[in-house]
Amino acid sequence: MARAWDAIVIGGGHNGLVCAAYLARAGLDVLVLERRGVLGGASVTEEPWPGYRVSTLAYLCSLLQERIIRELELARFGYHVYAKDPAFFTPFPDGRHLLFWQDQRRTCEEIARFSRRDAEAYPRYEAFLERLARFAERMLLRTPPDLARSGLRDYLELGRLGLDFLHMDDAERIGHLRIFTQSVADFLAPWFESEEVKVTLATDGVIGTNGGPRTPGTAYVLLHHVMGKVNGHRGLWGFVRGGMGGVAAALAGAAQAAGATLRTEAPVARVLVTQGRASGVVLGNGEEIRGRIVVSGADPKRTFLHLVEASHLPEEFLTAVRNIRMEGCSMKINLALDGLPSFRALPGSTLLPHHRTTIHLCPSIDYIERAWDEAKYGHPSTQPMLEITIPTSYDDSLAPPGKHIMNIFLQYTPYRLREGNWHQLKESYADRVLALVEEYAPGFRNLVLHRQVISPLDLEETYGLTGGNIFHGEMAVDQLFFLRPVPGWAQYRTPLRGLYLCGSGTHPGGGVMGAPGYNAAREILRDLRRRRV
Repeated sequence: MARAWDAIVIGGGHNGLVCAAYLARAGLDVLVLERRGVLGGASVTEEPWPGYRVSTLAYLCSLLQERIIRELELARFGYHVYAKDPAFFTPFPDGRHLLFWQDQRRTCEEIARFSRRDAEAYPRYEAFLERLARFAERMLLRTPPDLARSGLRDYLELGRLGLDFLHMDDAERIGHLRIFTQSVADFLAPWFESEEVKVTLATDGVIGTNGGPRTPGTAYVLLHHVMGKVNGHRGLWGFVRGGMGGVAAALAGAAQAAGATLRTEAPVARVLVTQGRASGVVLGNGEEIRGRIVVSGADPKRTFLHLVEASHLPEEFLTAVRNIRMEGCSMKINLALDGLPSFRALPGSTLLPHHRTTIHLCPSIDYIERAWDEAKYGHPSTQPMLEITIPTSYDDSLAPPGKHIMNIFLQYTPYRLREGNWHQLKESYADRVLALVEEYAPGFRNLVLHRQVISPLDLEETYGLTGGNIFHGEMAVDQLFFLRPVPGWAQYRTPLRGLYLCGSGTHPGGGVMGAPGYNAAREILRDLRRRRV
């Protein structure tokens, strides 16, 4: 008789691995099935050119929950993060530049070159944002209450949230109401007068988002990106040793140490259903694998519209899934360089502090808004917003001696184009992007040895991200918390008994965070204890 598993996890992305590790630690016999030849999902290190190890998609780490890092002992499996310092470098067309450092005093000195008022406001802004982040952070590892099919537990959780809200002071309560509804531009406007300061901070509000800095709701995306920590320091981001595949490797090590079995090149074609409950999966080659529980780390649309036959799900639920906004607007360009770029604003091709930052090429709020204006009508931005990192400035093991890797994450490149398709357009569009970098760093294009261009269509076809959306669904207020993925099903369970979700399409959403996988494992184990599976 074929082996039957306690739990089968579809997808070896970081959330799937987190979920598998916790289930295995609880004594379950767990199998992870990853369709690609490498684990990690969007958190991978690959070798597109000999000798160069590239974080193909995700490129920085901060949001991975400290509790997960500690409990799974990820350091024992090689996990290490180099905290960025300085944090940001924004060069401007007029030759000026702005650096943000870990040391707040040094950052304020930089800001004072643009506005003394803003330099005085910045410490208060940071303190206020930290207070907001502390409250939001407490919700990351909590299961949202169900407002559609409420029970006693849901009312208790709502009461708990209400008490937390009442314990805030007035400014903090108002701040939370505003940050969930305002645009990032409106959120920053009362704090700062300098356009240069505002645009440097506003970029975190639009990353991966179908919206410009003046789009309501983008202030929350800013908060989402400052909730993380590196080595205990809130708000910092860093480079994972060995690339982002180092996250997946450590999680895989923890899962295997707990007894989980991991298989790659094992694409799941559909979920098996027996007598109204999930009972296993069928692989692309026809192999059937039985399991008591099936957990999908794929996005909700891929799970419910492709892996489960429609007859097993309520039509109302399927309609809600179809209506999830899940089209991306981002492109990733990975480059192998023959050396470091020299910027007009800070010349020098030896390793300098600004090479170790996140480099923003977007001189104003209006610049980003114009880029979004084009994209919302189906046209790639003529002048996109670029976020650039050079991971070899911290980890020289990623490239041959004297060579470097550059990651360019850019917006806006809409998944659904008004004209043409991304397979035809991506290389010519990448030429335009490199020409834009050249404007800030003369001679840059002569440094490029190899390039890899990943369009929204590639994100879908190669990496399984429906619509090319890096978050498994937009991070808008109507698709968050108890509304994620759809109302009534925000607690990792699904209408099909025995089938659960653990990916970023569930609360608390996207980013290399691990919280959805952690929360899903907790709910699965609760159901097993109560014999509800």
